[in-house]
Amino acid sequence: MKKAELIEAVAAQAGLTKADANRAVDATFTTITKALAEGDKVPLVGFGTFSVSRRKARDGRNPQTGEVVKIAARNAVSFKAGSQLKETVNK
Repeated sequence: MKKAELIEAVAAQAGLTKADANRAVDATFTTITKALAEGDKVPLVGFGTFSVSRRKARDGRNPQTGEVVKIAARNAVSFKAGSQLKETVNK
């Protein structure tokens, strides 16, 4: 599902105009992004939890040359699906 399709579905489900649904979807994504940037978890009960974890620096290999490459430490976003989402998808 693309963002435009998501906006149409939200508009239909909530009885909103597409413009209002677009603003709601954008506001949701912005709010989740800001919370993650601040290091907060974003639990959405029944849907899942967005969180940030720290990945350590490590050595990797270039698959073409076999050369060792340094991979810098970084933050990674993760998502763990909630029980209701898992049940719905696995029906």
